[in-house]
Amino acid sequence: MKKYSSKRSIQILAHLLQQYGIADIVISPGSRNAPLAIHFSEVDSFNCYSIVDERSAAFVAMGMAKSEKKPVAITCTSGSAVVNYYPAVTEAFYQNIPLLVLTADRPTDFVDIFDGQTIRQKDVFHQHSYGDFQLLEDSKENAEDINFDIIKKAIEICFEKQGPVHINIPLEEPLYELVSELPTFPTVEKTIKHKDYEIPSNLIAEWHTSQRIMLLVGTRDYSPELENQLTQLVKNHSVVVLSEANSNLYHEKFFRHIDRYIFNFTEEDYKTYAPDLLITVGQNVVSKKVKQFLRSARPKQHWHLDEVWQPDTYFSLTEKIEVKPEVFFSKLLKFINLEPRPYFNLWDVLRDKKDAKHEQFLNTIEFSDFYFFNKASQTVPENYNIHFSNSSGIRYAQLFDFGKRKMYCNRGTSGIDGSTSTAMGFAIKNENPTLLITGDLSFFYDINGLWNQYIPPFVRIMIFNNGEGNIFKIIPGPGNANPNTLDEFIATKHRKNAESLAKHFGFSYIRVEDELTLDRVLENFFKPDAQPKILEVNTHGKNSADVLKSYFEFMK
Repeated sequence: MKKYSSKRSIQILAHLLQQYGIADIVISPGSRNAPLAIHFSEVDSFNCYSIVDERSAAFVAMGMAKSEKKPVAITCTSGSAVVNYYPAVTEAFYQNIPLLVLTADRPTDFVDIFDGQTIRQKDVFHQHSYGDFQLLEDSKENAEDINFDIIKKAIEICFEKQGPVHINIPLEEPLYELVSELPTFPTVEKTIKHKDYEIPSNLIAEWHTSQRIMLLVGTRDYSPELENQLTQLVKNHSVVVLSEANSNLYHEKFFRHIDRYIFNFTEEDYKTYAPDLLITVGQNVVSKKVKQFLRSARPKQHWHLDEVWQPDTYFSLTEKIEVKPEVFFSKLLKFINLEPRPYFNLWDVLRDKKDAKHEQFLNTIEFSDFYFFNKASQTVPENYNIHFSNSSGIRYAQLFDFGKRKMYCNRGTSGIDGSTSTAMGFAIKNENPTLLITGDLSFFYDINGLWNQYIPPFVRIMIFNNGEGNIFKIIPGPGNANPNTLDEFIATKHRKNAESLAKHFGFSYIRVEDELTLDRVLENFFKPDAQPKILEVNTHGKNSADVLKSYFEFMK
């Protein structure tokens, strides 16, 4: 016999989640949220997942939502458990990944009286959420009707904004009163808003009068519709399309390796290659160099396309176009002439030159992080989704061609926390296998990402372990510090490896320390197995930072 919570607020919440098709719920253990856990786990239409560590749980849910492209709910007990959600909430906020954050709480009059596990939970995520709501305790007057309206509004904002929304749920004791039957609640009339868009005539005019049109595509999920639209724009050399690994766009005329082409741009080059019309699509770009280039170039016109975010990243924004890029380009293509522009040929000559030098350099490299990324780009099966960790991981990825594989990275806040958990959540909900390529610090920082009983056996993890935060040996600045200070407090040198962790969490484990072993191991690494696998590539002492620096020196 099924047993449901007797709390009316929870019954209403579950009913509305069902009405809007939110089926996946990640639950962290606790007593104050036990009524939610009991109730959700008894409802057949919910898929419930138990993840103990709240920080990891929220990133797991974020990965699920990214894979499914619809909201995922998370729920935890009161107190410090709640704020452990915050890193993932900020990441979801800047990536526009829909999380419905359901935090159980003590009754409102228990706050600040030193009751156990009680903090100021109301509006705790206010700076990084798209909606903040608090339900009434069941005993309050008109609680049922008010809570119904609050939950409905919260869920619809989560869909509309595609980002985190918080519902705080004060619960009075007793917490464990259960019922075997549920009341009937009304069917919901959904009022989710959808934007209409008509392209202004002045934008058509600006397009036709611009001789140097550049599209820069940042972080975004794969969209066959957008890819087809941008393909139409480049087929006659009408525009220059710059993209990155995690832009998930694939066409031979797109410029997919920005840093390879512009790394040594001078002030004169900024002028030579500058656009007069810049159109930006998607969110964060990885390349710091392209930011420097476009901030210096100061294009006359800059249009940004996004339903939510309109950042003036390049200090030249002239048009905030609050619509999905696919909608915008479907309108634009009806009105514009796709005539060849010399601007494309200018960039194409540069690309040919730099691509040839890139291939020359590949013939010279020895075992290092650079060698590993080149080899990985050639051997990952095409059906794999690839998740990269921050910081050097995603930067290396920009330099190599991973083909048409779908690629992801937490570039909302660009932190190393949660990379493993996000990838594992994505893998749980995706029919294709998932590979995480991660640095050592990011991997060890998120160890609890593997404390997850739902990880499928076709998951693969590649750790490039250089024994430190090698990014701080790559970027300019940290090298000015005293070497001992740099090694201990910034790069944080270590001698750890993942072998014991792999065994503890039920992963197969392989470690390689030279190119011959790596080449041999990769032949079998992606073959089916009963367990997920970890491949740790040990590049300690290989001066990977120097190899990367010599690459860019060679590319000049």
